[in-house]
Amino acid sequence: MSDGKRLAVIGAGAVGSSVVDLAAEYGHSVVAFADSASAVVDAEGIDAGAALDRKSSEGVVGDDDPDAALDSEYDVLVEATPTTLGDAEPGFSHLASALERDRHVVLANKGPVAERYADVRELERESAGEVRFEATVGGAIPIISTVEDLSSSHVTAARGVLNGTANFILSRMAAEGIDYEHVLAEAQDLGVAEADPTFDVEGTDAALKCVILANVLSAGEREFTLSDADVEGITNVPGSALELAAEDGRTIRLVGEATRDGIRVGPRLVPQNAALAVTGTRNIVQLETTHAGQLNLSGRGAGGPETASAVLGDVGRLD
Repeated sequence: MSDGKRLAVIGAGAVGSSVVDLAAEYGHSVVAFADSASAVVDAEGIDAGAALDRKSSEGVVGDDDPDAALDSEYDVLVEATPTTLGDAEPGFSHLASALERDRHVVLANKGPVAERYADVRELERESAGEVRFEATVGGAIPIISTVEDLSSSHVTAARGVLNGTANFILSRMAAEGIDYEHVLAEAQDLGVAEADPTFDVEGTDAALKCVILANVLSAGEREFTLSDADVEGITNVPGSALELAAEDGRTIRLVGEATRDGIRVGPRLVPQNAALAVTGTRNIVQLETTHAGQLNLSGRGAGGPETASAVLGDVGRLD
């Protein structure tokens, strides 16, 4: 366990806010906290409760400019802004700024390691800082660190159910016999699906996670981006397909697979009693290994406190 670190948290959504809320329990202090319009900075540690209350009541975390958080004196930058496609900005620039100052970076934002993995590693090599990103794949599930422990050269493939929204929809369609549009509306009412669910139901989110896993498995021999992924979502899965699958003792899940050769994401038939047939918002990843057989890692794949636990776990692994 490392000594307590000074954290600068960029992003005040569910994950960033939960990191601020839980950091003290893990022995760390938050010295800067920023959303897209404001920041609060205190070298002695911010008042986490006050900042979170202000975000809830006024929509800002403090009176400072957001850049003040990036310029503050911290040990670890926690990048928790929303994932963007293409250039992975502004997350990539936040990461670069920290590494140029020889600071560590922990990512909850998938963009930099899914879209610019080689650039991230090059910047890391030139810095005394380290980049960790457990929270970008599978929320609370320790997938990246397990691959590290096994050594990526001894893991031949990673496959799994990596999007809770899509899995909730397919699970409800199978259990209740109702169609996609009705379940999507229910998921949106429950807060399980976004108002615009495209990122989840078209398979993009699962594909980004598989891109990250493929990059980890490749260990720098090849760089993968989203353009390398063969992706099909669940919007065209009819209720009748789930009924037919059930008659044969099977169900349908949105399954992603990452290897050193490529990435595939799409609806797959799986036995109803198989490990991949997780229900609701749960995630699972199966690692195929050369000496340890198949390892199944399952748990909550999203959520503020759940994902924050992975972020803070990464902070604890830093020297």
